Amino acid sequence: MKILLVTPPLTQLNTSYPATAHLMGFLRKNEIAASQMDLSIELINALFTKSKLEEIFQLVSSLPKLSKQQRNFLQQSDFYINNIESVIKFLGGKDYTLAQRFCQLDFWPQSKRAPSEDDLEWAFGTIGNQDRATHLCTLYLKDLCDFIQNNIDPHFELIRYAESLCIRLPEFEPLEKELQKPLSLVDRLMLDIFSDRIKKYQPEFVAFTVPFPGNLYSALRCSQFLKKEFPEIKIIFGGGYVNTELRQITDPTIFKYIDYLTFDDGELPLLRLLTNGELIRTLYRNDANEIVRVNFDSKENIPFSQTGTPDYDGLLQNNFLNLIEFPNPMHALWSNGRWNKMMLAHGCYWGKCAFCDGSLDYIGHYEAASVVEIVDRMETIMKQTGQSGFHFTDEAAPPALLRKLSEEILKRKLVVSYWTNVRFEKSYTPELCYLMAKSGCIAISGGMEVASPRILKLINKGITIETAGESMKNFTDAGIMTHAYLMYGFPTETAKETIDSLEVVRNFFEKGWIQSAFWHRYAMTIHSPSGIQPEIYGAKHIEVPLGSFANNEIPFSTKYEIDLDYYGKGLNLATYNFMQGVGYDIEMKEWFK
Repeated sequence: MKILLVTPPLTQLNTSYPATAHLMGFLRKNEIAASQMDLSIELINALFTKSKLEEIFQLVSSLPKLSKQQRNFLQQSDFYINNIESVIKFLGGKDYTLAQRFCQLDFWPQSKRAPSEDDLEWAFGTIGNQDRATHLCTLYLKDLCDFIQNNIDPHFELIRYAESLCIRLPEFEPLEKELQKPLSLVDRLMLDIFSDRIKKYQPEFVAFTVPFPGNLYSALRCSQFLKKEFPEIKIIFGGGYVNTELRQITDPTIFKYIDYLTFDDGELPLLRLLTNGELIRTLYRNDANEIVRVNFDSKENIPFSQTGTPDYDGLLQNNFLNLIEFPNPMHALWSNGRWNKMMLAHGCYWGKCAFCDGSLDYIGHYEAASVVEIVDRMETIMKQTGQSGFHFTDEAAPPALLRKLSEEILKRKLVVSYWTNVRFEKSYTPELCYLMAKSGCIAISGGMEVASPRILKLINKGITIETAGESMKNFTDAGIMTHAYLMYGFPTETAKETIDSLEVVRNFFEKGWIQSAFWHRYAMTIHSPSGIQPEIYGAKHIEVPLGSFANNEIPFSTKYEIDLDYYGKGLNLATYNFMQGVGYDIEMKEWFK
């Protein structure tokens, strides 16, 4: 059996989303003829060329009733056409000498996104030309994307596709209506690339990983094409979006476009499909147009230690693009640099947080491999990719495992860089943080969540403000950049507790214990403890019918309602200033005026 694993548009462009590489390593270990492609980055590289931009600007120039803003953009078409290939070459690491030119603010045309010189100097200093140029090139691409979205394809964005359509989709009908519309220029280009790969590999199965809402539309467009042009190919969907959103699906319409949905860890469901074994955690449609669920609740899995080493064959030729959209230093790490992505362990060793989808197997089932096996995998990946940087994508890396990992890296005298997610707990002593830094840890991100003693206890985070602050200090003292995930809007959280949380965050920044932070608005999900038993957390479900297609976020009410839009703006404004080292002396209430 031959299978093609596909990451559909659009995900991050600086490195491949890791799902297909993990699955291909496992399948090839089991002697399955597997290949893979990152259609996301291939589409962007085909779109952002001189010839394709000439076609786009020519098409838009013939459209009636353009806005003044669009007409002004058209007048700058020569600049965008003549510079696009140099920008892509620079962002792809093919010509770093362009940094000296691209870092000058006056090189670029006027734009609503244009930052001030002061903002650029804060973010990149006076000699940070490389990152400064990357940031300005990213903004140039974002302006082009806005132009394409406004005039060519309303669903197109730089790192997502039709996300606004798919992010809340209780019924399949709105998406199907879009799929019945004529193909856009971007759709046609995507399908041209995809068709060439199908003809080259001639797979019997095509499996799409759909990690986010912004991948669903493009995956279905590709599936629609396969059903028409290559009806003998069997189509499989899996991934994060499927796992979280489609577990309660009752509408079989999606099976007009695909053959199978698989859930949770994909290794065993795929292996069974490809070897005609007993299906597991798999949905399909029978002849009576009914959804059949086969061993849907099974917890049987391939042990994490036996899943194999991620295999990047088929991805290495891609021209990955380094992007810096925001000056936030942790956001820059996510989008800038060719990081090898892998997991240290399966699931979360804590797995008790009230807001997290801990009832799902990929979080709730914790399992680790030996540190020798982990570092062996790292060395294999380094040899294959030529890259020594790693992003460990664990829900939360266990401190005991990080200690062993650091010791093994130092024992083997490996020169690597890595970053990962942690819980800010007391185990991160000065000695452990120093050891991690010596082994190559350059950054960590951790969930401070709500910096309120009462709410921290309520969400069962298992940390206190004091222990979190101490571990942050230890990371920073060791030279490890520290980012805090923050959350607002948890049930029963009062306005005063929200403002008090910002005061705690201000204190962390002022002491230099964190260098980066970001606030997320709480969402109650169907698979989280707070979604399963909301009354424990002072909330109540707002009764709405269960969707026949996607179900994840739950509307709820609480007796302590506050204006979350209002407070969200203040939290983000204050934190932006704190990251620049200013605003510490401003009264907290002033940020909310």
